[in-house]
Order: sequence, then C-alpha cells, then structure tokens
Amino acid sequence: MRTVYLGTSDFAAAILRRLADSPHRPQLVVTRPDRPKGRGRKLQSPPVADAARELGIELDQPADVNGEEARARIAAARPDAVIVCAFGALIKEPLLSEHEILNVHPSLLPRWRGAAPLERALMAGDEETGVAIMRLTAGLDSGPVCLVEPTPVAPRETYGTLAPRLERIGGDLLVRALDERPPFAEQPEEGVTYAEKIGPEDRTLDPVRDDAATLDRVVRGLTPHVGARLPLPASDPPAFLGVAAALPLDGEEVAALAVAAPAPGALAAAGDRLLLGAAGGTVLELERVQPPGGKAMPAADYLRGRGLPGA
Repeated sequence: MRTVYLGTSDFAAAILRRLADSPHRPQLVVTRPDRPKGRGRKLQSPPVADAARELGIELDQPADVNGEEARARIAAARPDAVIVCAFGALIKEPLLSEHEILNVHPSLLPRWRGAAPLERALMAGDEETGVAIMRLTAGLDSGPVCLVEPTPVAPRETYGTLAPRLERIGGDLLVRALDERPPFAEQPEEGVTYAEKIGPEDRTLDPVRDDAATLDRVVRGLTPHVGARLPLPASDPPAFLGVAAALPLDGEEVAALAVAAPAPGALAAAGDRLLLGAAGGTVLELERVQPPGGKAMPAADYLRGRGLPGA
C-alpha cells in the first residue's frame, strides 16, 4: 500500500521506522519546519525529519500542511492512505477529505483525546493505557477506531519506560491495520477525557495542594522529556529545582529517618536524603534533582554541594 506519513515527535519517529520496515514504506514524509531550540537558539530538525533522512525517504517541511503546495506534494505521492502520528498541527479541509487518513493515538480512546495522552495517563494514575488506530475526522481524536491494544501501567512507570512500549505496540498495530483493513467503529460518548498540552503550570509541583502520591505521578509522567520542577523558597527572580526522580514515603519510612515530617511545601534533610513535605502530612523523597542551570544529580550530591535550599 502506498502511504504518506505525517509526524513530528520522537514517538512519531519510532512509528515511522516501523512503518518504513513494512510493505507500506512511505513515499513521502511530512513534518514541521526546523525551529530554534536550546540556549543557543540554533535551528533543530524535528525527530521525524531526522528519521526520514536516515531512512532515505523524501521529506517535506511545509509552513502549512493544509496549504495548496503541501497538499499538491502529498497528492503527487498517490497515497492509498495518509498516516498521522503526533504531528502537532490540525489537519483541515480540504486535505482532510482528499485522502483516507489514519491516526496512531497512544491512548485507549475515548480516554485521553488530545496532545499529551501518555503524560496525562501517568499523572492521573491510570492502571491501563494503550494505542488506538482511528480514522482522522474534524473532531479532536473523535473519529472511528479500527484497532485498539491495551497495556498495563506498572506501579513505578515513567514516561521514559512507557513510551518505548507504546511505540512498539503502535507500530505493529499500524502495520496490522494496513495489512488487514479491519472495520471501523464509532467511539462511545461515555468516558471521554482530554489530554491538554503540558504547560508550565503542569510541571510545577504544588506540595501545599497535592499529596506525595499525586506529586510522584507528576514527576513520573514528565520524566525524562519535560521534567517536573519545584519552586525554590525566597528566590528572586523565581527559580526552580528540577525533580527527575522521587518516591512517596509512608509513615513508618519517615519515622525510621528520625526526623519530623516537614510541613507541606517545606524541604528537610535526613542525612543525605532530601525530603519534601506535601499535603495531608505526606512526604515525598526527592531522589534526583537538577539545580537551576545545572545537570541532574542524586539528591545526596546536591545536598553535599549546595546544602538545603532556603536554609
């Protein structure tokens, strides 16, 4: 089957590699334009662009995928199906109706429609997630679904451990959908949730509002690609301590440290262990942190080199 592939992210790049290794290798890959990134603001290609070059597949990076020039280039590839995965821009009419468009979406639709389904599933404490293959429609991830494969979420799962598994599932499921052409069924209206894009407020831990288990889910859902952060006390301008790994402690574990549980929002040291007080009298141990402008390190190294923040 002749295909054209639209995608941008690391997740989409993994799906592209699986598709390219199948009988449905894309004739054309379309991704977003290069953008400035990092402190030096150097132009950087999207992961899908890098993957397409490695695979030797024709690449297009239009400013507007819905524009006439981009649509003409897609049409020139004569695709039997257009595949979309984490493209990062809306597909609009008339492109939406010019081709059969399949979407690889890493959630158990209708749960977690939208931009950040993996992160939101982990942050919500879902015990199961998966991948769905759907037909793209004008609604946000609301089109009919032809294949779904679930996978359990492990108790200490992070984005970094979950994403590769969903990449494997998604790639195999996409190839199966193209091989077998299974029928589509409309999504149920019950159980719809939306995975909004992760913003600064989502990464900022609020231990006064949230308990340790909730904070831990945020850390795991944003590790290692986005990163959770904790506002540092008495910092002007505001500064943040990145939190790359954490662990909720129960009452017995806190008592064994022979220190009083810190108040919600307060930090305390128990030897070389860094503790954060959270809502409900709970405690989160910060196991790996990243100081402003520095690299991630074990909390013990941070305490030895910098001491307790705000002390």
